[in-house]
Amino acid sequence: MVRVPLAARNTVNQLRKTPRALVRHYRTRRPHPTVELVHQPHPWARALGLVTVVVLGAWLGLLIVGNVRVPVGPMNTTMTLRPSLTGGTKINVSPLGALQLDSHHAPVRLDVNVDQLDPVRSQALVDHPERLSGLQDEVTRDVGHGTLDLAVRSCVAVVAGATTLGLAVYRRPRRALACGGLALTLLAASGGTAYATWNPGSVLEPRFSGLLSSAPSLVGNARSIVTEFDVYQKELARLVTNVTKLYDATSTLPAYAPDPTTIRVLHVSDIHLNPASWKIIASLVEQYKVDVIVDSGDTMDHGTAAENGFLDPIEDLGAPYVWVRGNHDSRVTQRYLEGLKNVHVLDDGKATTIAGLRFSGIGDPQFTPDRSGPPDASQSQELAGARLAAALRDQRTAGTPVDIAVAHEPAAARMVDGTVPLVLSGHLHHEEMEIMKNGTRLRVEGSTGGSGLRAIEGKYPDPIEASILYVDRDSRRLQAWDAIELGGLGLTTAEVSRHLAEENQPGATPSPSPSPSPSPSPATSSP
Repeated sequence: MVRVPLAARNTVNQLRKTPRALVRHYRTRRPHPTVELVHQPHPWARALGLVTVVVLGAWLGLLIVGNVRVPVGPMNTTMTLRPSLTGGTKINVSPLGALQLDSHHAPVRLDVNVDQLDPVRSQALVDHPERLSGLQDEVTRDVGHGTLDLAVRSCVAVVAGATTLGLAVYRRPRRALACGGLALTLLAASGGTAYATWNPGSVLEPRFSGLLSSAPSLVGNARSIVTEFDVYQKELARLVTNVTKLYDATSTLPAYAPDPTTIRVLHVSDIHLNPASWKIIASLVEQYKVDVIVDSGDTMDHGTAAENGFLDPIEDLGAPYVWVRGNHDSRVTQRYLEGLKNVHVLDDGKATTIAGLRFSGIGDPQFTPDRSGPPDASQSQELAGARLAAALRDQRTAGTPVDIAVAHEPAAARMVDGTVPLVLSGHLHHEEMEIMKNGTRLRVEGSTGGSGLRAIEGKYPDPIEASILYVDRDSRRLQAWDAIELGGLGLTTAEVSRHLAEENQPGATPSPSPSPSPSPSPATSSP
């Protein structure tokens, strides 16, 4: 065996280690690039993602907890901040609609929802009208307090929402806190912009939507309210009084308590295809325990067969339905009604007894949607009234006198004076009442459909009118009546007024005298 010297072996070992040392040396000086498996996003993309998280989190925070309930005057309201491109203020008065104010220009909008009218605070205004003079200042203070509470709650909401969402997305507490801080900064900047662009005069130029779109023509614009506040104050007092009276309407009526055996007759007329009328009639039938409904015509508008389905709810109104044909109801309409259950069609003086009362009536001789006939309204109405009067006299001679006669137009109804105690009509679209020369009481009902398709033809919407007639079961004479008037399209007023028949009032003479109410104008075919 050849023995290698020790020095030679050391030299060989050093030569072997030299390449490794050189490799380590050059690695430390020029490291090799590493391969990345995850692509790093662009800084702009990261910024956009951060802003998205902040905005979405802030919006969710406002949506969940960013609202306050504030009493404003006699109303309970809810105030909320919402993200918006245009800013401004929106006041929602459900279900009537909304009004919008260009109050500021910022990426947030103030929403105010009017929840309800507080009956206690409303009654306090009625009991102490002097408080109305300070109502404007009270409303201003309430809005100011509500806005301050809303600002504090909104700050908490946006910070909590953005921080929570940031933590869920990034899973880093520092990044989540950055989201919350950025959300608070954005809200503060929005508030500063809103303050800088605040326009207090925007309340004078509101934009209305929904049913409130008719408000400017009904209550006047805000500018006239400001310049004539004393007049507006009186109207406000009247409105608050009327609303409050709805809570105890029965206690405010005149002193007449109908006997449980009193026959209650609901008189309606001139529905003119308004589907809302059926719900109103059904409600009145239930509330007043109505025994019989009398419709004095013009239930339809054109009298076509296509309209007949509109009449089907009559079967479910909860009381017998007595009907006469109006000048907008055709023979097709009449035949369809004759086939409905619980409906009693009167024509040509036909008489029928319902709920203890005997009714007789005649259909309108004219059908005005048909323009082919001659316009001889007054003469044909008088002839129809004369035929009805003859039938009433025959009934009385036969020992079955009629208690209530029905004719659509007052011109025909006037011809039965002296043959019946009470005659009902419509056609004029407003209420009238008079005692005619020979003692017959003529009652003209307004439009229970608010004039239907004609509701908005005039300057103001036509009201919805009906009446409850209280008839004594023994004498079968009218004792009293409740005149019911509801605000028409876009209005929310309601009035119930009770009237006593003149002959039933203390000190009255047994025989009725003519009422001072003006006589209805001669019937025409236009309504």
